[in-house]
Amino acid sequence: MNTRSKITLTGLALLLTSLVSQGAPVAENWENHCAKCHGADGKGQTKIGKKLKVKDYTDATVQAELKDDEMIKATAEGVVDAASGKERMKAFKDELSADEIKELVAYIRKFKG
Repeated sequence: MNTRSKITLTGLALLLTSLVSQGAPVAENWENHCAKCHGADGKGQTKIGKKLKVKDYTDATVQAELKDDEMIKATAEGVVDAASGKERMKAFKDELSADEIKELVAYIRKFKG
């Protein structure tokens, strides 16, 4: 194999690696992991969202109270109800990369009207 072929193969390998390492688009992650409870619009008016009393991310007061680092932690590690010990939201650290979780937090910020 000549040098030019090696360089071309190396370039293709790097390109494929970067494409594979990039996660799904944030809107797709929202739809796949969050919308079932939080709603496509972030209002939390789904059957599950109402049952769990999830926050309305379109509410400016809710947005002001939310801290990015707390949302990142909740998304990565999940949320457990302090009183009952029951899981309110599953952890996504095994399904989403740290960058994907940060993108979801930025996506949630866009719900603010």
